[in-house]
Amino acid sequence: MKRKTLWTISLAAALVVASGCSSQSGASTVEEGKVNVVTSFFPLYDFARTIGGERVHAINMIPAGVEPHDWTPKSQDMANISKAQVFAYQGAGFEGWTDDVLGGIDTEGLVIVEASRGISLMEAAESLEEAHAHDEHAEEGHEEGHEEHAEDEAQDEAHDHGDYDPHTWLSPRSALQMANNLLDGLRQADPEHAEEYERNYAELEAQLVALDQSYQERLSTVSNKEMVVSHQAFGYLARDYGLVQMPIMGITPDGEPTAQDLKKISEFVKEHNVTYIFTEALVSDELAKSLAKDLGVETLPLHPLEGLTEAEQKAGETYISLMEQNLEQLAKALK
Repeated sequence: MKRKTLWTISLAAALVVASGCSSQSGASTVEEGKVNVVTSFFPLYDFARTIGGERVHAINMIPAGVEPHDWTPKSQDMANISKAQVFAYQGAGFEGWTDDVLGGIDTEGLVIVEASRGISLMEAAESLEEAHAHDEHAEEGHEEGHEEHAEDEAQDEAHDHGDYDPHTWLSPRSALQMANNLLDGLRQADPEHAEEYERNYAELEAQLVALDQSYQERLSTVSNKEMVVSHQAFGYLARDYGLVQMPIMGITPDGEPTAQDLKKISEFVKEHNVTYIFTEALVSDELAKSLAKDLGVETLPLHPLEGLTEAEQKAGETYISLMEQNLEQLAKALK
């Protein structure tokens, strides 16, 4: 099952530079006698180990405590992918490094799973349209803001998330398709044990369907539908369950909002009687807390599930458990 790695001089040099400036990856190494599945971030890792069971050795490339938008692969990650049987990544522009990585190894015999395949993707700006609809000049300002944002993203190709919002996993309905794509990859890599993978998937599918039903039932009865979040990660959740998100930051949780952005958020909070601003663990919550204090509202954590803290990893948190916690927070904030 091993394949020879075809390193290019330029890619190897780039990896040396990248690894020298970054923390060590938390990835383990591949195991002989197992179907090795390398995943690009936590939800795919959790789905892979759940569907694969004892047959699969899942390796998550992102170590605990690291925000994946700002992460790049290290030499150990490259070695793991080159020796693995399955490589699963989100796609939709989430991992800006995928083409370079796959272009630098021999992918013959490697099953590559793009987890977002088959999901109706949202344009990056689409999830903001309702949030800005209360502003009579929203359409004009939104288009101008999107053009400026696109120019800023073009300056950083390594972390360019393109035209689409990649955060499909934050809707249980989309997560179902992602898990099914992983099932297909495992069946292709190890057809001898396809029935076992299908049984494991059926259990996960039942949990995701139940989670979807819980979200639908509880969020259909909340009095508020509008929420302010740290970054623009909850568009698919909002689309599927009738909510509206107003993010403090954009698709990636970095950079600073402009004075005009803060004015719009302030107007949004007041107009829709928002009582909580959501924060997240792997990025600074100082701006969200400062904004909440200025507006006289409170804060609550809402997990983007892009990665785990070390405490969450030690506690054995799963996609299901974290999404259940998110539902509780949403129900509390939206009443």
